[in-house]
Order: sequence, then C-alpha cells, then structure tokens
Amino acid sequence: MILIELFISFFRIGLFSFGGGYAMIPLISDVITKKGWLLQEEFVQIIGIAEMTPGPIAVNAATFVGYKTAGVWGSVFATLGVAMPSLLLILFISGIFFKYNDHPITKHIFLGIRPVIAGLILSSALIMARSTILVGGHVEGSSFNFETFIITITVLIIAMMKKMHPIILIGIAGLLGYFSIYF
Repeated sequence: MILIELFISFFRIGLFSFGGGYAMIPLISDVITKKGWLLQEEFVQIIGIAEMTPGPIAVNAATFVGYKTAGVWGSVFATLGVAMPSLLLILFISGIFFKYNDHPITKHIFLGIRPVIAGLILSSALIMARSTILVGGHVEGSSFNFETFIITITVLIIAMMKKMHPIILIGIAGLLGYFSIYF
C-alpha cells in the first residue's frame, strides 16, 4: 500500500508543479511531513544529497524519499510517479509538434521561444554566480569572494575557448578550489 501511496503522491507533485525541480521541493516537503514519512531535518539532508548527484533534483529527491520510506521499491515507485506526468505530457506535445512541425505558425512560435530559453538559462547562471561569488548570496551585506570569482572566470574562459566535457571542467574547478587554499 505504501508503494501505491508513494506513486500517487509523487505523481500529483509532478503533475501540479510547474517551474522545474526546485519548484517541487516545497510540495515534496509538505507531502512527506504530512504523511509522516520523514522528518523535516531528514528531508533537508536528502535535498543536499539530491543537489550533489547527477540528474534532475526533483527526480533525485523523489528517489531518495522513496528509498528512505520503503526501500528500493519505494524509490522506484516515487521516481516513476514524479517523472510520469512529464513523460506523458512530452509524448502528447511531441505528437502535435511532429504533426505541425513544418507549419509556418509553428516555426514562428519557436522563433519566439528560443530567446526566452536562452534568457532563462542566462538568468539562472547569473543567479548562481551571484550566490557563489558573493558570500551571503545577496548584494547588501555580502562580501566578494575573489577565489570563487577567479575560478568562475577561468572555467568560463576555458569553456569558451575549448569544447571540454563538463566533468573535466568540474574537475579543473575542484583542483583550482583545492589549490586556492594554499595560495
């Protein structure tokens, strides 16, 4: 019964949360605390782990909550539940997209959507940069973290000059962070 409950709960979260994985975190937190599956402190730890592991944070959080609640099968059911609405929606949209892909209206719609996507990605990058380069994450009362700024600029230059795999760039940034302690 807990497996069905996990699936339904995470299906609802996936179905009614818009704005990406971070928008799902308050919903997940609300559900797990109301159902008594986890304590809030445990959920905060799970979010920390979910942010560090590869993949979408909502899927990772669902997997960890499911595992903590009902073991391996709990993680399977929670993960399927949170991912299923997106899968069904994209299957529906892709069917329409491929049917009308060559239509002039569709082409114009995507001409308008592309800049928005670039803007959203740039906005996320600037928010991340502000929260890592400014100690405290806010302009007022923050101090400038020079080491982080240098690492950011160095990795940005390397990424723009050479097409490197992100794992290599992360490794370079980690080494720069490690060596910044000694200099």
